[in-house]
Parts: sequence; structure tokens; C-alpha cells
Amino acid sequence: MKSKRALVIGCGFAGAVSAQKLASAGWTVSIQDKRPHIAGNAYDQIDQNGILIHPYGPHIFHTNSRRIFEYLSQFTAWRFYEHRVLAKLKDDLYPIPINRTTLNKLYSLNLDDAGAEAYLASVRQNRKPVISSEDAVLNAVGPDLCDKFFRGYTRKQWGIDLCDLSAAVAARVPTRSNNDDRYFTDTYQFMPSEGYTRMFERLLAHSNITVKLNTVFDKNILRDQYDHVIFTGPIDAYYEFKLGKLPYRSLRFSHEHLSEATQFQPTGTINYPDPVDGEFTRITEFKHLTGQKINGTSIVREFPMNDGEPFYPIPHSKSAALYDQYQALADKESKITFIGRLAQYRYYNMDQVVGAAISATEKIIQADVLSNE
Repeated sequence: MKSKRALVIGCGFAGAVSAQKLASAGWTVSIQDKRPHIAGNAYDQIDQNGILIHPYGPHIFHTNSRRIFEYLSQFTAWRFYEHRVLAKLKDDLYPIPINRTTLNKLYSLNLDDAGAEAYLASVRQNRKPVISSEDAVLNAVGPDLCDKFFRGYTRKQWGIDLCDLSAAVAARVPTRSNNDDRYFTDTYQFMPSEGYTRMFERLLAHSNITVKLNTVFDKNILRDQYDHVIFTGPIDAYYEFKLGKLPYRSLRFSHEHLSEATQFQPTGTINYPDPVDGEFTRITEFKHLTGQKINGTSIVREFPMNDGEPFYPIPHSKSAALYDQYQALADKESKITFIGRLAQYRYYNMDQVVGAAISATEKIIQADVLSNE
């Protein structure tokens, strides 16, 4: 029986995982991307100074899913790495997420774990229902910590106030009463030992997969040639914005190499929530992430903006309502599946994108098997 043919649009995690799963099930897969490289925003490369950098900002892999970790482990060895973040307020640095060290240093206290929990309980508000990120943050840490660590950062990152942002965004950042200063607490926290790009090369190395870069998707020309299409770009763009444009937040990256410095900052990332420090939200130093031992160091500043390549769906009630209308159109499609942060308009982590791609392609494969019985 002739193998089924699939077209996958986008060569990031959603597209590459989908392509690999379909190819392994016997499908012939063409995957294309408008960029000149694979791996999407997770793409990494050696810069001109010999340092492995992430051109599109830091990508830290973490997951609680053994299944997802073991799936990706087929294509990479790992380097154990626990990400730590500090926030700059005035001339000092504080652990983020907020923990006992943050409270003691900021307020000149000497709290133990129980004391830190009691302090947080004393300043928390009790907002119900929890609709916005402001509600979520005030319920977790109260107004002063909210203003110091969250309000200004949110305005920079999202271009809107905490009160206009979905509660789910703030819920991603925990609050701790102990001294755990890890940014993530997931079971599996690793970086691909040879980088993300090398991992993607292995993901796409199947003989059933053809990769086409520098290629713009034209659904009117190509779609009828395939049994199924996986689309990982913005869902509103696929439908030519017929219902209106969904709001996305973009980023501008300012990379810098410091040839005389062995280390620029004490942790992988430092956040800058105070507007007086400039319009950038954070600085990441890549050698913390990669573990490279090399002279000099490379950093990147991130400047959020409205225009440009879409990076983040902006989660609030109006955008959710518009997305639901596009999803209603997608639900009527029989030969196309939308997967990923932009296609599903969800603020996914990388592991969640991988999980969504695995689940979606398994359904496609199973449906094909059943249709042939």
C-alpha cells in the first residue's frame, strides 16, 4: 500500500516532533520552514567567538513527564542544569521566584521557613474570583512584592498591566517560604549536551523526512498534494486574518560579547523589573546554560515589542474569545492539525509543545490505521 504523505509547516519542536512521529509510522513527510535553519526559536549556534548561544533567547528544558524526557533522549545526551534567576532592584539582586532569602534580604528580616510562610500569609490579599494576573500575584505575595517584582516586569514583557493579563501567566511563577532558589522544580532539568540544533538534526534524520528551508507555505498550491497537513504557525495567519489579528508579543535581541570577562553575572539570567533600568526585561549569559569552558563570555538582552516575529500569545479575555472563533474554523478541518504555541494560541513550555505534538500525531496515525482496517 502506498505510504501516506504529510506536509509539516514549521521546523520548531511542534513540527519536528510531528514529522519524526509520522515518519516512524511509515508516512512520507515534507517539513518546511520560512527560516534558513531548523529548530525554530530553539535554534542555537556557535558565535564568532566560539560560544554556543541561543539567538532567540534562552531555552531551558524542564519537564515532569518521564515519557517526554525519554522520547527526546533518543536524539540527545543531556547536561544536568538547574536554572537560577535573580531580579535587580535598585543596586541589589534578589532570588526569583520569591523565597525566604528574598524576604530576609529585601526587608532586613531573619525569618525561618515557618516565619516566611507567616509573613507571606500576613501580606496576601484574598481576591475572588481569580481572573487576572494581578489577582493571582496579590493573592500570593501582597501589594508591595507585587509592585516591586511583577508589575513593572509585566508592563515591559507584555505591554499591558497585570490587571489585563490572564491569571494563568502569573500562576507559572511560584512563591516559596524556603530557600530553594531554582527557577524550576521539575523532575527533569537538563540541557542538550551538544545543543538544540544537533538534537533537531537527529530528530529529522529519518529517511522518510525531507526538509525544505527558506520556503513560504502556500496552502492553495501545496495542500491537495498531501493526505494531512500539520501547521505550527499563527492560526490567524493560516486563515489570512479573516476574523481579525490575534495579538502576539515579539522580541528584539541585543547580543554582546565580552572578550575580557570570564563571567558577566552570577546566574544564567537576571531580570530587570524596574523601568528605570531600561526597556529590556532580562539579560542571559549563555555559559551558565551550556557549561562551556572558554575565554570571554556572550550575553543577550531581550527587548519585548508589539511588532515583529510573533513569540508569545497575549493571554487575556479578548484574545481568548477571538482565538475560540479561529478554533471553531479549525474544528471543521479534516486534513489539517494545528499544533504549538502559535497554532494553538497557548503559552506552552517546550515540553508541553512536545507532548501536544506526540498526542496529536498519535491520533492521526491511529485514525489512518482504523480507516484501513
